[in-house]
Amino acid sequence: MDLIISPHVDDEVLGCGGILDSNHFVLHCGLSENQLHGKINFTREYRLAEFKEIETETGCTSKLLDHPVNNYSCNNLIKDFEDIINTVKPDKLYLANHSYNQDHKAAYDAALIALRPHDINFFVKKVLIYEQPQDFWDSGREDFKPNYFIPIDIDKKIKLYNKLNSQVRGHRSTDHIKTIAKLRGMQINEAHAEGFKIVRW
Repeated sequence: MDLIISPHVDDEVLGCGGILDSNHFVLHCGLSENQLHGKINFTREYRLAEFKEIETETGCTSKLLDHPVNNYSCNNLIKDFEDIINTVKPDKLYLANHSYNQDHKAAYDAALIALRPHDINFFVKKVLIYEQPQDFWDSGREDFKPNYFIPIDIDKKIKLYNKLNSQVRGHRSTDHIKTIAKLRGMQINEAHAEGFKIVRW
């Protein structure tokens, strides 16, 4: 079983939607009560129903933590991450790339602490960082440079993304996602791929 730590309910599809299947356990760090996009208010129940469709489509399983969105604390996340790592005992762990987003930074830092080799923690031997669309225009941090690639079915990924209707936006449009997958595919002579950065192997 592989573990995907997803700061928000959509990051796993944006970064790992092409590989998401029944061999993956997704840990969501939190979910807001309401999310206003334009004039539409997407409730917590609506968002949960969206992800239930992802589970049905892919066979993945998930757990939702109750950390306050846009106000995650690294210290508060560590114990939850340690617990899930020791429960799932993943072969691989996928972690969202840190970015301008404060929740991504907190989750990234907490996961690296939870993954330290220690006698009370399960030591995960393979840790990879997955990318997000904003990695291409977030100029305030180090560029994401993948060194591990997995060929994907881009139609599957787009189908999953479109199930997250509340999260489809212009700055991460389906065209943007397809272009990223095509770029990563070109790097390994495939039509489409997802790119990852190896932290530990």
